[in-house]
Amino acid sequence: MSAPTTTDPVARARDAAARESWAEAYELLHDHDRHPERGLTADDLSVLADSAWWSGHVDESVAARLRAHAAYLAADDHRGAGLTSWWLYYEYTGLGRPAAAAGWLHRARHHLEDLPDCPEQCFLAMTAAEEASAHGDHESALAATRRMTALALACGSPDLLALARQAESRVLLAAGRRAEGLALLDEAMCAVSAGELSGMVTGWLYCLALTQCMEAADFARAVEWTNAAMEWCAPPWTGRPPDGNADTGTAPDTEDPAAALTPLPMTVPSGENPFRGVCRAHRVEVLDLLGAWALAEAEARQACREVPVDCLESAAAAYYAAGDVQRRQGRLEAAAVSYGHAHELGRIPQPGLALLRLAQGRADAAVAGVDLALACRSDPDHDVLGRARLLAARTEVALAVRDLPGAAKAAADLAALAGAADGDVPLLRALADTALGSVALAERRPGALLPLRRALAGWLELRVPYEAAQVRMLLAAACRTAGDEEAARLELGTARAVFERLGAVPDARRAAALLGGGSRRRLPGGLTAREAEVLRLVASGGTNKDIAGALVISEHTVARHLNNIFAKLGVGSRTSATAYAYAHDLV
Repeated sequence: MSAPTTTDPVARARDAAARESWAEAYELLHDHDRHPERGLTADDLSVLADSAWWSGHVDESVAARLRAHAAYLAADDHRGAGLTSWWLYYEYTGLGRPAAAAGWLHRARHHLEDLPDCPEQCFLAMTAAEEASAHGDHESALAATRRMTALALACGSPDLLALARQAESRVLLAAGRRAEGLALLDEAMCAVSAGELSGMVTGWLYCLALTQCMEAADFARAVEWTNAAMEWCAPPWTGRPPDGNADTGTAPDTEDPAAALTPLPMTVPSGENPFRGVCRAHRVEVLDLLGAWALAEAEARQACREVPVDCLESAAAAYYAAGDVQRRQGRLEAAAVSYGHAHELGRIPQPGLALLRLAQGRADAAVAGVDLALACRSDPDHDVLGRARLLAARTEVALAVRDLPGAAKAAADLAALAGAADGDVPLLRALADTALGSVALAERRPGALLPLRRALAGWLELRVPYEAAQVRMLLAAACRTAGDEEAARLELGTARAVFERLGAVPDARRAAALLGGGSRRRLPGGLTAREAEVLRLVASGGTNKDIAGALVISEHTVARHLNNIFAKLGVGSRTSATAYAYAHDLV
């Protein structure tokens, strides 16, 4: 058989697909397929489907794969028909069509299950493992992944072997066998980093591994592999720089909440890597924890431009992470908009929404929201970090409403979750120590300092600045209770500097107010300690809404405090009250 000439578009498309030059392959096959007399084989239709998917044409990918399935059936090729059926199951699942997906999975099983062992059966085994794991049947799930491994080794496919390792690692992590699961995940990722795998499997493994790392609270691996994933997704997949300010690290120019992070068409331009938006959404969560908030919000905006229509859960994650950034910066209306977009795309925006309601003075809504989210996620085996964050928020909300027994239970549950992990998990331990220390402080127990100092060391080791600064605020309160004013002021000063650098305006104002308060000296004008706090925040430029958010009280209560302050000081305006505060060294 002679070598294909450069004038044969189908041969050129096959060559382009072999090089994973998907935009080129799509253009050639799409143009060729427009002429009915130029029929494509089943294999060529599969290449057209793959290249259409990579080029951002998901509907065309499905249409071509349907034709490929019919062509394989006509040729009595059950292996080809079975694999094509599985890919249709996968694509319909991503498009949110579960009935169609279930039908094609049944067809895939019909085509493949009675055949002698073949590589295509790996995909059925992978799906069987996912289904068994979802039902808590870890033994059946492990058996399915080990069948994957046997099939992959028999056919010598690096792609299938890496997928089998990843699938087994996920089952082991869900079963609580953390060390074994992460070891297998590392092995699968070695094949990724060595460039041994196809583009599709490389993208899958990056996305799956990043999800697994965050769910398992393995922050170090998440940081490392997020950076590697973004390098893999970068040009030469596209010759154009990203739109907007996605890589500049600059904060958005507008404070209009409706314009803060509006939904955008999520279609991948031809020639770009469709995995990039998904990987970038994972990067947003990492940047959020690392305190690179301006860049995190800009990357969230870019991720929502890049995420393909069959991966909308990644766009939801990006919106949610942006909402967390906006909430902590005091941009509460913008945060509400972002959480709303996340909810529209199918994500329950908790615990961020509960903490937003708390900042807005709506404590009842905060309690209800976090309690409902915990009730819906009662199984700690899946997404350990998600459950831990809910328990941490439940502790914070309970303390805010003076529910000490509720706070103590949530903190104890969080500590048990951290203690049950197979091996030391620094992120879970830091969350648990923070919760335990905050409860001990609220209960005025002498043992608050020890867990808080452990928590601070943990957050500093992880390089997570916002949570570390929050713990410093708690440490300052504990030090003041113990009579160590100098240590309290050191912690407050450091926390204030971190909050100001991050742009966490409410927290920075609260730290400044507490710094200005000093030790328990006699306050001028007959002011109470709370009135002095309100006055300091007024002097720093805070509105009633800002003050309510910083002190976790209602705006009505702020107004009542201001009336009392004006009466006690004999002033009639905020300007006069501010002047009094400066004159009497209250700021």
